[in-house]
Amino acid sequence: MADPRPQSRLSAAVVGGGPAGLIAAETLAAAGWSVTVFERMPSAGRKFLMAGRGGLNLTHAEPLPAFLGRYGAGGARLREIVEAFPPAALRDWADGLGAETFTGSSGRVFPRAMKASPLLRAWLSRLEGLGVSIRTRTAWTGWSEDGALRFEGESGVETLRPAATVLALGGASWPRLGSDGRWVDLLAARGVEIAPFRPSNAGLEIDWSEPFRQRFAGQPLKAVALSFGERVVRGEAVVAGYGLEGGAVYALSGPLRDALAADGRAELTLDLAPDVTVETLTERLSRGRAGDPLSNRLRKAGLSPVAVGLMREARGVALPPEPARLARVAKGARLRVNGMRGLERAISSAGGVAWDAVDDQLMLRRLPGVFVAGEMLDWEAPTGGYLLQACFASGLAAARGVLAREASV
Repeated sequence: MADPRPQSRLSAAVVGGGPAGLIAAETLAAAGWSVTVFERMPSAGRKFLMAGRGGLNLTHAEPLPAFLGRYGAGGARLREIVEAFPPAALRDWADGLGAETFTGSSGRVFPRAMKASPLLRAWLSRLEGLGVSIRTRTAWTGWSEDGALRFEGESGVETLRPAATVLALGGASWPRLGSDGRWVDLLAARGVEIAPFRPSNAGLEIDWSEPFRQRFAGQPLKAVALSFGERVVRGEAVVAGYGLEGGAVYALSGPLRDALAADGRAELTLDLAPDVTVETLTERLSRGRAGDPLSNRLRKAGLSPVAVGLMREARGVALPPEPARLARVAKGARLRVNGMRGLERAISSAGGVAWDAVDDQLMLRRLPGVFVAGEMLDWEAPTGGYLLQACFASGLAAARGVLAREASV
């Protein structure tokens, strides 16, 4: 039987084998291009697989206007890109690979297998069927003097002159998985504007007392509300030996990071009983017999041992015995934040190629024919499916930019 795919006319180099790079490769190959993906690591999708350890939160099911608002004031261009490939489209794509998705109780969307590996295997098989070549252990090292792409691999140095290049090299978080930001100097040397990388969705460093650290490190905080400035986030957190981490913490990491950079410190407020008012909690703490130990009153009021420990950490002194004062501490435990975990432990990064450095098709203005996608671009988003959604959407947008440019020639 004849090959139903259109005959390849042009070649494309996709540098980076994460979600943004692979979806760009798929889009170009499906349009008839000859595509080679170059990946520095031993295999493609390593960070994607790491994300799958928590169930692979692909996207989120909340209404699109609210979803797009998660990308913040600086993400206007990104919101347009996600709107062109929204969560419903990503779910359809995953379903087409046999990775049927479902919506969890929090609105997060996962494959039913709750793993990344089956989806990645099916995806790589599809790419192989489309004729995509994936070259691993091959690092992009910039351009030769005559303008060709230069790579270094197990067979030595080679150069390539594709009709188009898509760079999808990731940001600078979790460098051991391949996203180490080495590309910054290569693009900056070509006059591309780069915003400095900063950790995003990272844990907060808090100086716990030693007894608290020893007793509660690793303990979850269920159904709490964290606030900083005017922002309030409800969710879960985890006490770590160095401070706090978890989804609710990550949602505030951007403004906290900026405050730490400006002032060297910040203060995080915890509501350890967000489902009850101060008055209701005061009444609960007033119950019991005279002489009941304080620990019993706190427990009977619904405050867990780790919550009580946090109240003590916030006070720095003994807890007050009066129910009203106790309730106010539980509803507004203030913790001093001294720092944020670095890029090597952050889930994602802010910074990267400035939006002004790319045109509406995600092509670098200083480097015609070179497109950028994924976390290389200067954006950030909370966890919950927003990160992967934007990586997929921007990879698709870059590939469509390649096709639009070729069509206009």
